[in-house]
Formats: sequence, structure tokens, C-alpha cells
Amino acid sequence: MAKTFVFVNQKGGVGKTTSAINIGAYIALAGKKVLLVDFDSQGNMSSGVGVSKDKPTVYELLSGESEPQDTIKHTMIKTLDAISASIDLSGAAIELVDQDKREYFLRDALEPLKDKYDYILIDCPPSLGILTLNGLAAADAVLVPMQCEYFALEGITLLLQTVKKVQKSINPNLVIGGIFFTMYDSRTRLAQDVVLQVKSYFKDVVFNTIIPRNVRLSEAPSHGLPICKYDPECAGAKSYEKLAGEVISRG
Repeated sequence: MAKTFVFVNQKGGVGKTTSAINIGAYIALAGKKVLLVDFDSQGNMSSGVGVSKDKPTVYELLSGESEPQDTIKHTMIKTLDAISASIDLSGAAIELVDQDKREYFLRDALEPLKDKYDYILIDCPPSLGILTLNGLAAADAVLVPMQCEYFALEGITLLLQTVKKVQKSINPNLVIGGIFFTMYDSRTRLAQDVVLQVKSYFKDVVFNTIIPRNVRLSEAPSHGLPICKYDPECAGAKSYEKLAGEVISRG
């Protein structure tokens, strides 16, 4: 059965989608079967791995209009598949509000696919709304990308409070899989201070690998490629390769 990770941060622009794509790609290159689930109506993950946003997407999966197997799209990496998202998913956020057991639609929809993959990685929108709650309900563990800035410290406190509420009422088996830093600039004192504060408070929950600011990471999605296929020798690629190794080693 697949280990399911959900990437969550209510703050946008922290490298959440970039991280989901590249961690997934490197896990796949390590010989594991990986399914990326784009659960953000912007569809950035879909674009980032070069898969079509044409139907069927995750919206058709949620609504029952398509069978789970029919929504899967293949990427340029043999063991990396994806379920894409389109603007239609924004409608699902409204439609789910009045449904019974509305937090479990994604979990139930992905259940038939869990025995076909080693890992399922879910990329959620930058909010703590119904779509993100569905992601948290479907996951075994939460991965939290964190930018090295002051407001990120406030945001992570709110996020962890939400995770605790989810553990109590929706998904008691959910755990914090790890926190990792993105867009790190070693030249700034603030970045260094944020890393020290978070590591001192969260200790072993924090991954050792830090993702640096790297222009090649920003360029890769516009070519529909994970960094391992765009520039595998750049600093960002090497960092994501190490981080993916840590994710695998944590189980």
C-alpha cells in the first residue's frame, strides 16, 4: 500500500508545488512507483511535469465521472504518474461544502490506486479550506515546506494547530512527516536565525537538507520538467535529490 504524503502550507510562494514535483521525481528515479496528485485548481503541478490538464482530471475523479485508473497520466519518468487538475477543481470546493463526509472525498477516490504505487504525493492549494482538509484526510503524513522568513514562523504555528484538529476529528493516524526549508539564502542573518529557531523547537521533525535559492528551480516548470530532467547538476537538483532520500529513509 502506498505511503501518502500531503504538501501543505497556507502561505503561497514557499516552493510547495516545486517541492512536491521534485521530491516525487527523485523518489521515482530511486525505483519507486510514485503518483502525483494535483489538488490545486491552478494546476501548477500538472504544468510542472508536462501533463495535460484536459479531462479527466482530479475533478472527474472526485465527482465519480471517471474511474481512478482513467485519470492517471504518464510523465517523462517511467515510474512517475500524475493526476492533473484544472480550473474545474475550484467548483469542487464549493460543491463539497454541503456534502456529507465532505472531508473524505479524495481519500475514498484514491483508495483503489493505493496498491499500485509506493508513494502518493498530494499538492494542496495555499489555504486551509475544504480541499486542503481533503488532502489531510487522505494522507498518512504532512510535509511542510517553509520559507526562511519571519512570517513563516507565525504561519507554521497556525498550520500545526489545524493538523491537530484534523488528527482529533478527521484523520487520527495523520502525523507530521517533516518540515523542510526552501529558498534559503545563506547570506542573510534572518534565514540563519529562522533555521536555528525552527530546529531548536521542532528538533527531529525538521529535515537536514535545506533547499537553496536557485534560478534553475524556477525555470524548470516553464519547460514542463522536474529539475532532474532540466538541470540535474545544479545546486537545487542536488538538494532535492538529498531531500527525497531523507523522505524515503523516514518511511
